[in-house]
Amino acid sequence: MYEHVRGRLERKSPSEAVVDAGGVGYRLQIPLTTYERLPAAGTEVRLWAELVVREDAHRLFGFATEAERAFFLALQTVSGVGPSLALSVVSAISAADFRRAVEDGDAARLRKVRGIGKKLADRLVVEMRDRVSDLLPAPDDSGADRVTRDALMALEALGFPREDAAAAVRACREEQGPARDPGDLVRQALRRL
Repeated sequence: MYEHVRGRLERKSPSEAVVDAGGVGYRLQIPLTTYERLPAAGTEVRLWAELVVREDAHRLFGFATEAERAFFLALQTVSGVGPSLALSVVSAISAADFRRAVEDGDAARLRKVRGIGKKLADRLVVEMRDRVSDLLPAPDDSGADRVTRDALMALEALGFPREDAAAAVRACREEQGPARDPGDLVRQALRRL
């Protein structure tokens, strides 16, 4: 229903912003990432908006970028994730890091987000795995990420479960730093598997 709200920022806090647009003050719930990007009060601002209507409340959410809003909406496609939890996730982890965690099967990384327990983290990995690439931006495709991705694909091709392969690769990267060659990373990970 709402695409964005543009007007003068009246006040802000880490959890909400009030924007005066045409004489109407819109209170938007925002993630911490949006709060960090907001200008000083009294300045013109535009927030991408999403209205969530429930039986007991109408809540307006605001985001500094369309990508943040897309991430917020994508999270809610998973059963058990409502707008409040989705907002917490957007505040705690970037969309690219979330995508990386899902693709790596790293449920432990997702459990670090307040409000996500073991079952929900596992559900996020399972339910988002097939659609995360369509819904969220790719992580930075720097050389280190490409080497890691290629090593994971090789280990999966060798028959190792994705979660085990991802854990071994992560441990190698933490212990020895970024590898320059996927073959070296695969050999190091095989020693752990």
